[in-house]
Amino acid sequence: MKTENLEERLQNEIEHGRYLVKHGPGEVWNWDRPAGRRRWRRRVEMLMAGLAPEMEVLELGCGSGYFTRELANSGARITAIDISPDLLEIARRDVPADSVRFLVENAYATSFANDQFDAVIGISVLHHLDIKKGFSEVFRVLKPGGFICFSEPNMLNPQIAIQKNVPYIKKRLGDSPDETAFFRWQLSRLLRRHGFVDVQVKPFDFLHPNLPGAMVPSLERVCLFMERLPFLREIAGSLHIKAAKPS
Repeated sequence: MKTENLEERLQNEIEHGRYLVKHGPGEVWNWDRPAGRRRWRRRVEMLMAGLAPEMEVLELGCGSGYFTRELANSGARITAIDISPDLLEIARRDVPADSVRFLVENAYATSFANDQFDAVIGISVLHHLDIKKGFSEVFRVLKPGGFICFSEPNMLNPQIAIQKNVPYIKKRLGDSPDETAFFRWQLSRLLRRHGFVDVQVKPFDFLHPNLPGAMVPSLERVCLFMERLPFLREIAGSLHIKAAKPS
């Protein structure tokens, strides 16, 4: 059951940050296994596709800096935020780039000016938020003509649906109490209601992170083929989200 009180919800995410530090973010998020690394690399390529040197970029929910490390190579000026000071301590240690600044920020009420960023991006962060409040703040800080790009879990995927809705399994797999997943039409509708245009929400990714390394190359081709099949692609594991703020 999701927490209704916003302050309690924020505290839950701070506690979740401590859990990740204790158990290892890469292990909990499955980025350190062969299939997990391939899934990670694909997300990096998707989310960095529109970045260019000298852009002002906000990374929402940077965690321990896994993605921030990649962003630092883009030439853009990166502001990376998270509610967890414990995760940010790791990020500051592991990503000592001059082009990156790390800040503890509440994603619903940041300290940034209106129309400040050319892009707002993140990997698996929106499903931790009260999404309506999150979208309102993202729209506020995004420059006219700027864009957003995220990857998030797909609620139509059977494993994701069980993981996010069965409390015992949710806790067992290391989820925070309030995190969820999304239906793509739900996100499309919410983005448009918040003023975004050029909205695209596409399912992708059937590659399971626990696959043995030797199986990844051959099964990846099968998974990419499945993403092209009508109806079947709707139950892929993730959603690729893109939208823009009107100029």
